[in-house]
Amino acid sequence: MIVHWHRRDLRPRDNLGLERAQSLDGPIVPVFVLDPTVLTHASSVRVASLLEALSALRSWYRERGSDLLVRRGEASEVIPAVTAETDASTVVWGEDYSGLAQERDRAVTAAVEDDGVGCETVHDSICHEPGSITPNQGEFYSVYSYFWKKWRDREKQPPVDPPTGEELADSDDFGGLDPGEIPSLSALGFDEPDASRPTVTPSAARERVASFCADAIYRYADERDYPAAGMTSRLSVHLKWGTVGVRELYAATERAAKRAADSDAEHSVREFQRQLAWREFYAHVLSFNPETVRENFSSYPNEIQWRTDPDGLEAWKAGKTGYPIVDAGMRQLREEAWMHNRVRMLVASFLTKDLLLDWRLGYDWFRERLADHETANDVGGWQWAASTGTDAQPYFRVFNPMKQGREYDPDATYIRRYVPELEGVEPETIHSWTDLGPAKRSRVAPEYPAPIVDHADRRTEAIETFERARNAD
Repeated sequence: MIVHWHRRDLRPRDNLGLERAQSLDGPIVPVFVLDPTVLTHASSVRVASLLEALSALRSWYRERGSDLLVRRGEASEVIPAVTAETDASTVVWGEDYSGLAQERDRAVTAAVEDDGVGCETVHDSICHEPGSITPNQGEFYSVYSYFWKKWRDREKQPPVDPPTGEELADSDDFGGLDPGEIPSLSALGFDEPDASRPTVTPSAARERVASFCADAIYRYADERDYPAAGMTSRLSVHLKWGTVGVRELYAATERAAKRAADSDAEHSVREFQRQLAWREFYAHVLSFNPETVRENFSSYPNEIQWRTDPDGLEAWKAGKTGYPIVDAGMRQLREEAWMHNRVRMLVASFLTKDLLLDWRLGYDWFRERLADHETANDVGGWQWAASTGTDAQPYFRVFNPMKQGREYDPDATYIRRYVPELEGVEPETIHSWTDLGPAKRSRVAPEYPAPIVDHADRRTEAIETFERARNAD
């Protein structure tokens, strides 16, 4: 028997772990482990998506006469137990790059190899494994533009076919093993999420890829920064759980590029591919720097003196800062467990520069609320906004949230969708909210709050704070 340990590869198609398992001698036994150490860092909305994807994956296996074993417990105990129960010669899994994942995998490897069972790993969630795209000196690129040039020109592996079914262990051959139930959210200690979320299954992912690559991808470059336009792919949650393979997605974008009507449309496809490269850039950085989940990537001679402001933090979380596009983004996060990428940058900048609050507070909130939370992406994005990360926004360039709202949501369509207190208010009034007097604000939108900080003052304070941290005594 060959055990394939599913983790963030909850699909049969374009799965390098399953492909590798097929090449080994023996039928494949798929397993998923609900590890309490990992679940400690999870949230209800993400676990709900996970359980949905697991259910779809199990159905696929059962349709082919096999099954998906579902186990609860520490992976370093469960995986050796499964290999022993199935008399497996090898266990195969896809690599992950966070410090927690690396620590878990070292423990599993040691436990399995102590039993004389082999371990084989693949890099399934990204096109190019960490250490394969490097500068002339050093282990990884810290500047994205250099990484992108090599990533863009590096040949991509084509997607691989799913098992036909013949390579899978027949459910009768599991030696009488109970496949295990997929538990409910409550059984795992989670409440039902209070946000809506997309369907997270391989079939839903493939439908989304097909729809995006048939239309929106050709306008992506021009319209992706406008949150009301709806031109983003909404594939992040599928990449997070691996309900679509990155090679399958890249191949779909290449086919879209060949169908492009003109050079502008083809450029738009390439712009989307740049975002796939950003995702891998951050995975490479995290792989070599797992401590950056809690530590600044950039070293400052003096510690940054973040503010302590519980009221400001709560106003930011609730979408009640008095800065319309910031509040729209934070309310979208609450409602949909997702936020438009341009707005993610704005709300992160507001927290770290206007409120001068530690980026880790924002990262923790995103980890709790986002259905598509990925450690590498979110750490990279938050440290970029906070000017503490690799290839980060310079500390002296501070987003003006009112200017950004006017530029990227000129008709206030997005703002009014998520901030109903401003429904019916003219866009110009919304985009001038911080300049209005109390009487006019009370008259046009009495339920919407006044700005909790003055952006100009806080911009100056943020720059001075970072300069103090930057310039050692």
